Amino acid sequence: HLAFLANLIHWLGNQQEFTVAGFDKVVTSYAEALEGLEDNMTIIAGGFGLCGIPENLIKEIKRRGTKGLTIASNNAGVDGKGLGILLEDRQIKKMIASYVGENALFEAQMMSGELEVELTPQGTLAAKMRAGGAGIPSYGDYRGENCGGRGGRNCRSGPAGPR
Repeated sequence: HLAFLANLIHWLGNQQEFTVAGFDKVVTSYAEALEGLEDNMTIIAGGFGLCGIPENLIKEIKRRGTKGLTIASNNAGVDGKGLGILLEDRQIKKMIASYVGENALFEAQMMSGELEVELTPQGTLAAKMRAGGAGIPSYGDYRGENCGGRGGRNCRSGPAGPR
């Protein structure tokens, strides 16, 4: 999956031009920033709560109607704001987040089984994002020392989860 590192595409207001760090590419529109985005991709969205989120990119994804998305982010927005607007049209199939407590639509979709949810501690979520972005396939996660009875061995975890 292609992961868009939204925190690298952070901008203020209606800024017309911004640089996508790490890609060494200048884009002049939100449409150009999302070029190549297709159904069933994974997106990593930056921000904390509604602060620092890539709001205009989220609106562009909604406008395009891209569906089947897996989104990894601190949270799922709130009803009608942030990533919450993508839930309205059921564009998100899986949410990987550390906090999901302020979105009634998210709760309804999760409880009905139409939205897959992977709750991940915030530090582990950040480590998975960093590992995936750096091309590291896994990392040690010592919070689950016995890891479900695996003979005292430490868990190995990576962008795709426990190994």
